[in-house]
Amino acid sequence: MSREFPIGLTPPDWLVRNLRPQQAAPLNWAALARAALGMALPLAVGLAVGQPAYGALASMGALSGVIGDTADAYRMRILNIAVPQLFGAVGVTVGSLVYGQGWLTVAVITGIALLSGMISTIGAVSSVSGLLLLLNSVIGAGLPLPGAWWLTPVLMTGGGLLVLLLALLAWPLRSGVPERSAVAAAYRTVADLLSVSDSDDSEAYDRARHTVTQSLNQSYDLILARRARYRGRSSELTRMLAQLNAITPVVEAAPAVRLARLAGKPLPPEVPAAVLHIADAIETGYTGPIGLDLPTPVNETGRAVDHALRHVAEVATTPDVDPRGIDDRLGRPAALGIRTARAARNVVLSANSWRYGIRLALCIGIAQALVSLVPVPRSYWVALTITFVLKPDFGSVFSRALLRAVGTVAGLVVAATVLTVVPRGWWDVPVMMILAPLVPALTPRGYGFQTAAVTPVILLLSDVLNHQGTALLLPRLLDSLMGCAIALIAGYLLWPESWRTRVGDRLADAVADTAAYVELAFDPGANPAARARMRRRLYRDLSVIRTEFQRALTEPPPTGRRAAAWWPLVVAVERIVDATTAARVRVRHGAPPPARAEVAQVALQLRELAEGVRRSETLVAVRTDLTGPPDSVLEPLRQEVAAARAIASPH
Repeated sequence: MSREFPIGLTPPDWLVRNLRPQQAAPLNWAALARAALGMALPLAVGLAVGQPAYGALASMGALSGVIGDTADAYRMRILNIAVPQLFGAVGVTVGSLVYGQGWLTVAVITGIALLSGMISTIGAVSSVSGLLLLLNSVIGAGLPLPGAWWLTPVLMTGGGLLVLLLALLAWPLRSGVPERSAVAAAYRTVADLLSVSDSDDSEAYDRARHTVTQSLNQSYDLILARRARYRGRSSELTRMLAQLNAITPVVEAAPAVRLARLAGKPLPPEVPAAVLHIADAIETGYTGPIGLDLPTPVNETGRAVDHALRHVAEVATTPDVDPRGIDDRLGRPAALGIRTARAARNVVLSANSWRYGIRLALCIGIAQALVSLVPVPRSYWVALTITFVLKPDFGSVFSRALLRAVGTVAGLVVAATVLTVVPRGWWDVPVMMILAPLVPALTPRGYGFQTAAVTPVILLLSDVLNHQGTALLLPRLLDSLMGCAIALIAGYLLWPESWRTRVGDRLADAVADTAAYVELAFDPGANPAARARMRRRLYRDLSVIRTEFQRALTEPPPTGRRAAAWWPLVVAVERIVDATTAARVRVRHGAPPPARAEVAQVALQLRELAEGVRRSETLVAVRTDLTGPPDSVLEPLRQEVAAARAIASPH
């Protein structure tokens, strides 16, 4: 017979959300094999030449390469692995030069923390680069490293580049395959969206729409990242970008399909099947004719879907595309030098980058000063914990501190078994081949799982360097708890913006942008490319807001509770964008356009809603005043705007 927890013992929702494993894609067996070989091989070579410490340092470098080995495209792997390795080499060099220098060490590491925090706000690659810069400087300043000053950075960089080499081995045989797979995957998510658009499950539709946005974001980022180098000269990349652009009208038609379904006009099942058929052709690189078995359309929505699908089939199988006729939809990327200068200027002038850099520097400075005054063995672990926990783009600081502590305890249990049972020497190699693949296998499950996988690997390598065995375990636990405490107090509680959701500002910006989109959507003189770019940018922004809200839900009260209260308005704004797009699709395929006064009224109501949200910390009453012809294409949009304003009213 099942029993329920007493009320006092029931875990709170925010704690359950933190500890619940995230959904992850199927295991990437190639990445697991690269992790096993890339981390075990340096260790074996070091043992073979009688220098196990050198092998351990190279394996540490390989560990950072394994953590950064997350990109599907080969060119992206170069950026994700090689660039952070260079920053890591600089960090360990500077750290080793100030090792044992007392307060000079504290000052230098604190300065590096400031720089690391500021460059971490630029983007994904710079974030990992800043992380590795600080991590390796802390290791260099906290560990007596063997050999000359230049040997450790060479060994650690060599270990990371070994992982990169393994990741690039199949490039000559699989060039372009990851990009084609990403585009085909985006098409398949669109087919799923069309399928659920023809159902009554609104929650499934919202999830499918969010999945489409994420998939398109990923695909565009992948293609545009490569095209930044080619600048439009590669016919293959131009073709894939054209395929992504071609699916946009189908995505825009999905809200109209849902409205038609609710009006009793279901979508023929041949339509999602046709999208899946085209996706298969894209993934295999097929350029022959595609026969579409589509029924004759009977309304504006059907004509929109039919026209869009036939255009998609034509673009998907066209071998040569003129790059001059392709619009990037997210904006053509500037040259690398221009983007670098722009990023550097933004970092120096951005209050956000200075704020985060100062937060990180404060915490690292406190940790370094503390371990300088209080004798803590292997004290570098305190600063390492802070560096991992206090990452703005990695999620909630509170959640990461909690998961770091839980993951460390789990990892120490594994490490205790390994250090107790496995004799030091050649047995470390097969053990490393077992432990290393756990890092890429568990990382997608969440930060706590990643910590549990990384901890025994680092402790095994540390034992090769200092031969302390199980004596490492208790100090590591205490150091981790100290680091988590410093991050929570000096990097979280002392900074109110880190534990307040600021939901009003984010949502207000999204609602104001939605008002501008409504005006542009029904402006007869608007550029279609500009309209498509605005829609893509708006959906991307809403996807980011959705992700931020999901993170906020893992915060303890009152932050998580406030975020949950605002969540329905996020969904309502997404539905307003959908309704706008659906109305635009209907107008483009035969429905009477709305009067300019109707459009202006809806935009005014949205801007009033944005101002009301911006001025309030909690949900407040927002009066609705929307009227218009009941047979207008804007009637569903007016209903969604009225629903959003009702959500913004207290209950």
